Amino acid sequence: MKSRKNYAAAFILAAITAALAGGYVYAATEHFSDSTTDQAWDAWTQKWDGQVSRDYEKIALTPGTDETKLNFAWYSKTDGTATPKVEISRRSDMGQSTAYEGSAVQAVDGYQSNRVTVDSLAENTTYYYRYYKNGKPSETASFKTHNFNSYSMLYVGDPQIGASKGQTTSRGDKLENKSDINTAARNDAFSWNKTLNTAMNANPNISFILSAGDQINKNVEGRDPGNEIEYAGFLNADWMKSLPVSTTIGNHDSTNESYSLHFNNPNDTQLGKTTAGGDYFYKYGPALYVVLNTNNYNCAEHEQAMRQAVETYPNTNWRIVMIHQDIYGSGLDHSDSDGIVLRTQLTPLMDKYDVDVVLQGHDHTYSRSYLLKSDSKTHSNYNFYDWDNVKDEAGNVYPYTDASYQAQNNCYTIANTMTGGVTNGDGTLYMEANSATGSKYYELIPSKQDYIAVRSQNWNPTYSVIRINSNTFAIDTYEIAGGKVQKIDNTYELKKTNASRR
Repeated sequence: MKSRKNYAAAFILAAITAALAGGYVYAATEHFSDSTTDQAWDAWTQKWDGQVSRDYEKIALTPGTDETKLNFAWYSKTDGTATPKVEISRRSDMGQSTAYEGSAVQAVDGYQSNRVTVDSLAENTTYYYRYYKNGKPSETASFKTHNFNSYSMLYVGDPQIGASKGQTTSRGDKLENKSDINTAARNDAFSWNKTLNTAMNANPNISFILSAGDQINKNVEGRDPGNEIEYAGFLNADWMKSLPVSTTIGNHDSTNESYSLHFNNPNDTQLGKTTAGGDYFYKYGPALYVVLNTNNYNCAEHEQAMRQAVETYPNTNWRIVMIHQDIYGSGLDHSDSDGIVLRTQLTPLMDKYDVDVVLQGHDHTYSRSYLLKSDSKTHSNYNFYDWDNVKDEAGNVYPYTDASYQAQNNCYTIANTMTGGVTNGDGTLYMEANSATGSKYYELIPSKQDYIAVRSQNWNPTYSVIRINSNTFAIDTYEIAGGKVQKIDNTYELKKTNASRR
């Protein structure tokens, strides 16, 4: 077996050669979640072909600026005379409802994106709502708030609806992702719904979802509607109309406006932007969440966003950052190459702003780090546009492949190696989520990096459940194998004995 450095260098060289030839191909494996083996598949294909794939008007719930607010976004047919409206009630018959109005912007041809925020939400309450599209109220749906100060979240990575393209199903069909025939999206949307249903059946008190990017797969530019069928599959999942989802912009989301038209993210900083949008943040109970668009490599802007978030909510017990690119992961495809382009710049920022946990995606493998800190030395900064799109504006496909690049990225120290958790620890925990749908998997890098405590690749959809209160952050990670749920890592806990951060 090649050494880690030689293996990574050989892989990068092969990637460069393929990219220069005009056909960059990832080392995606033959493993994927084949939905055609499920007994509900035939009924799903009829539903997908007849309705779901054509319905771009599904609603998305996202966290508001704090736990008492909730944001809504949905497409409707273009109608400049209609004011977007959501009605909220504590009664299932929608009696004594409160109406909230919002604004609309032009979306893809023939559609507008509607955005509304509701406020004054109470904890431990079931709410019913309906929204107006094309002048008519939707069917009544519901969502439930839980304890604001002690709650659970579902953390997932890379649903990437449509990424199973090119795989062959149990029925001998090769999955495609053409705009008009996206059988890959059909396969992956089924799996996404199955993962959410499985996770929620086991954890019915989840407050919201954290998705570490790549909601969809198809890279299209600007306002090209070519990925709308994949967003339709993502938003069609049963729980999406009842669970807020906080999403990160992944490299597959980054080049297209549809992301920001489907998700009404709070506290939009207008920093760290790509075509899809930029950095945002919100508070929920004892935690501050900062979501950075690391497809933009301007870390000065990311620092501005982090500073703005901390100044807005200075006294939260926990600070959690979510990014797509894994600056500390263990997957073969990214963790020692483009994933760490921002490591030298972001690691000191996690120290400076006292970040407890960083949630990552991108590498389609699972890993958990030790607690890490910056080594406080000066290191080179690297700027390179995401290689997934092979559009480096500087002209080189992947310029950082030499030993000095690897040496500069040894910019961390391992602050704590306790395996089950840490009390009043110093440093930042870095989590890497495997694919929640199994639409695409990567290999682990051959040699486990010294900063990695635990890692795995079992070729099954995974999800994590995070429990948080004023004193504890705890995470459990599961895989769905053969219809059964099983843990793939021990519970890991961060504890703080002080009542508040300051």
